[in-house]
Amino acid sequence: MTPQQPRTELDARYSSALNPRPGAQDVTATDWAEAQRRMRDAEVFWITTVRPDGRLHVTPLIAAWHDGALHFSTGRGEQKAKNLAGNPRCALTTGHNSLSEGLDIVIEGTAERVTDPARQEEVIAAFEEQYADHITSPEGTFFGFGDHIRGGDDLLFAVAPATAYSFGHDGRVFSHTRYTFQDVLS
Repeated sequence: MTPQQPRTELDARYSSALNPRPGAQDVTATDWAEAQRRMRDAEVFWITTVRPDGRLHVTPLIAAWHDGALHFSTGRGEQKAKNLAGNPRCALTTGHNSLSEGLDIVIEGTAERVTDPARQEEVIAAFEEQYADHITSPEGTFFGFGDHIRGGDDLLFAVAPATAYSFGHDGRVFSHTRYTFQDVLS
């Protein structure tokens, strides 16, 4: 997968750039490199998929940013796997549950199965680097993660963003950045 550089733009309508408070005029778009760093540092993500009847399904999971895509796994019988089989479009989010600090990130795209064993190993290594003992230690919550993927018990997906958003907040200034990949506007 070839990582793309997005078009990055601050959306002043939803940012503090037009706010008369001191410092609010200094709001700028969040650099894509910073958004990627935050995804590599995140521990919990949320995925939204669509059920066959149109109802949404939202659930937390772990994910790893690698080679221009956000990766996650799921068991073959889990609701998100069933939903993605019928409609691979989804959104993944991560952030900080506070108005006084953080950067929330939304990735919108199409989930694609990762079945190539060499690519799977690259992604498993990215998960092990990001989650360390949670995956590599026998006492870890997700110990055996790689073996479940290698054995075919769990499916591995990659979501290369079509569009992404970041929402910065420090309790005083807010920013809304839109990252557009490809020439697709949504």
